[in-house]
Amino acid sequence: MKKPKLHVTILKENVGYSATIVSKNKFIASEADTFDLLLTHLVEAINLTFEEYGFTYQVNELKFTYDLESFFEFYTVINAKALSERIGMNQSLLAQYIKGIKKPSTAQIRRILSGVQQIGKELGEVQLLF
Repeated sequence: MKKPKLHVTILKENVGYSATIVSKNKFIASEADTFDLLLTHLVEAINLTFEEYGFTYQVNELKFTYDLESFFEFYTVINAKALSERIGMNQSLLAQYIKGIKKPSTAQIRRILSGVQQIGKELGEVQLLF
């Protein structure tokens, strides 16, 4: 068996976070009070699930899909105020989306995602002088 690529869905819950993976005929789920603890529990669960195949995983090998709250919790380096200015969105509105106070429309999620991906593209092209 070839080591499967795992796709993780992470959600902010009323209390803490949850993560799920569906891979072939395996279902893996975990939950925790904090985001860091969730990642620790998740990697442990994954490694127990694939132990019989001799596979071990690290966080950087996983592909993630997040809700907005979880995304901004994981990528604390992204400044929501600067992002709101960059994409032309009211800072207060973006903050309400991130905190789960308001639910963004599909168009708004695409707008936010586009801005984040543009920043990622720009950072990927950065050159520094030595």
